[in-house]
Amino acid sequence: MARFGRILTAMVTPFDEAGELNVDAAVALAKWLVEQGNEGLVVCGTTGESPTLSIDEKLQLFEAVVDAVTVPVVAGTTGSNTLHDIGLTEEAGHLGVAGILGVCPYYNRPSQAGIEMHFRAIAGSTDLPVVLYDIPGRTGRKIAGDTIVRLATDVPNIVALKDAAGNPGASAAVKAKAPDDFEIYSGDDSLTLPLLAVGAVGAIGVATHWCAPDHREMFDAWARGDIAAAQGINARQLESYQFETSDEAPNPVPSKAMLRTLGHDVGECRSPMGPTPHGLERAARGVYERLVAARG
Repeated sequence: MARFGRILTAMVTPFDEAGELNVDAAVALAKWLVEQGNEGLVVCGTTGESPTLSIDEKLQLFEAVVDAVTVPVVAGTTGSNTLHDIGLTEEAGHLGVAGILGVCPYYNRPSQAGIEMHFRAIAGSTDLPVVLYDIPGRTGRKIAGDTIVRLATDVPNIVALKDAAGNPGASAAVKAKAPDDFEIYSGDDSLTLPLLAVGAVGAIGVATHWCAPDHREMFDAWARGDIAAAQGINARQLESYQFETSDEAPNPVPSKAMLRTLGHDVGECRSPMGPTPHGLERAARGVYERLVAARG
């Protein structure tokens, strides 16, 4: 059973026209995401533009979203500075979050021994469950499978992996070697269905901002053993997966464009993500209209 829910969205962070944090819009979005079928939320992750947020802004978001919803809220509290990350993790723990998302330290490219020391220190600073976040395409460093298994085995509150490494075979090896109760969550929408096949229990998604009903349907079909139905439901979401990021419009630029077309006051991304390319909102409307039509 997925301790944080099967379907979580790594929610965008809304900003106003001046680029300031819009907490009211974040609360409204969080409530809507739950209404759409999300069983948990991740705040201040990659899609939440975490590197552009101040400590105070992160704490405001953690507190506001926890107060707004009844589903588990997982807080992204880590980056590339272990001592800093311990402090933010400890502060988040006082705000009612259900868990911590710990991304592999980025830019400084630590050794595997350094990565392991970092996560042991983070987990040791809190009683909350910790989700390791492996996304080497953004961090520049993969958390090795043996490192994940060692942490999962030795550290009681390291309980899960958000897997955005793009290698279901390696994920299967981690699942086979880790403790039975260690959970894997897909962190790559296009690989959610393949990862279910190797033992993932859920997804921390991006397209789930607008595809949560489809994800629920897909997970339900998988759970009852209707593989063909799950494949069909996944197929109708492929265009959404492709839309969510590109070189010209990296995540979360497309997600914010999509949400604006759906009436959500999320604003633009902060620098340095770049402006919304011309025509992206028109493309978003088309993606969503075709998704709805495919639902039948």
